Amino acid sequence: MKKTKLDSESINPPLGWVGEAPKILVIQQKMIGDVLVSSLICENLKLNYPEAKIHYLVNRFTMPVIENNPFIDEVVVFEDKYRSSKLQFYKFLKGINKANYDVVIDAYGKLESNLITLFSGAKKRISWNKNYSRFIYTDVIKTKNKSESTAGLAIENRLKLLKSLKMGLSIRNRPKIYLTDNEIDDAKCKLSNSKIDNSRPLYMISILGSGIIKSYPSDYMAKVLDHIVDFKNAQLILNFMPSQELEAKAIYNQCKSITKKNIHFDIKANNLREFIALTSQCDALIGNEGGAVNMAKAINIPTFTIFSPWIDKETWSSFEDGINNVSVHLDELKPEYYENKAYKKLKHLSLDLYEELDPEFVIKKLNDFLVQH
Repeated sequence: MKKTKLDSESINPPLGWVGEAPKILVIQQKMIGDVLVSSLICENLKLNYPEAKIHYLVNRFTMPVIENNPFIDEVVVFEDKYRSSKLQFYKFLKGINKANYDVVIDAYGKLESNLITLFSGAKKRISWNKNYSRFIYTDVIKTKNKSESTAGLAIENRLKLLKSLKMGLSIRNRPKIYLTDNEIDDAKCKLSNSKIDNSRPLYMISILGSGIIKSYPSDYMAKVLDHIVDFKNAQLILNFMPSQELEAKAIYNQCKSITKKNIHFDIKANNLREFIALTSQCDALIGNEGGAVNMAKAINIPTFTIFSPWIDKETWSSFEDGINNVSVHLDELKPEYYENKAYKKLKHLSLDLYEELDPEFVIKKLNDFLVQH
């Protein structure tokens, strides 16, 4: 890759490069929501250092949320085989070393990314302040426990990783997904072919979370769907992974007949980009907290989120304004359960705690949202 010369005023002195554009690697492995949020690091780097080469290391299954992102010059894919084979992982690390990165920003902060950073040989290495890995990095950042904006802790803490680079321009804090016109047109065509009535509300329902401990109980969810159809004469599309079809069908079967008639079970996205495009044509996304909610927010679709009882709402309840982005959590109904307790300590009790999140409580809060959308 050919390097370009930098204007002497286009890069802030703390980076310390003279004559050549810096090459920067941002690391964020694992989940879709994390990858989407950490793409803000790439965006702000590119805005402040437009001639820098920004590479983003992610897992392959998360790539659709950063496709067409204009602030990322190259995606470095972390394949599953690197976890299953030490030899393959070592070959990958050697490739990272040969890439000659000037800066590595490790937003993942776990063993794999620790090793990637160490092998990179970068002069500036930034990550979280952890006792076992502090020695690997030149700059370590302490996370905040209290949010200072509507962006939420997940975003605020990641943007803190840019602190030592002293950004000259204002920091952007809202992730964005970039759909093409063709993707949007295809989604519109698919909905039209499925006889969607454009005169009635259409909601994408995140009917299941990533697992049972992040999924609102099936009988409760069925009641929520019944209410949405009854209250708004709405049409519903169900979002779930292919492996969850039987679970989704079980919830569908618990719904009233009129609700079933208004659920378009046949509308299924063939891939993640198609799901995002279909969501872009809906009036709102409603359902379990997870990647689908983050994707909807990144294309400016209103969201109503049901949080799992063990997930810290303050971290992931980004951009809530009581109108376009609203959520509900058990800590609002049963605050005594959370006194002097860390959310993750309640993870093993999540199924029992979900039973306490009465659908009537959820529906009462949902009604105000539905009136707006």
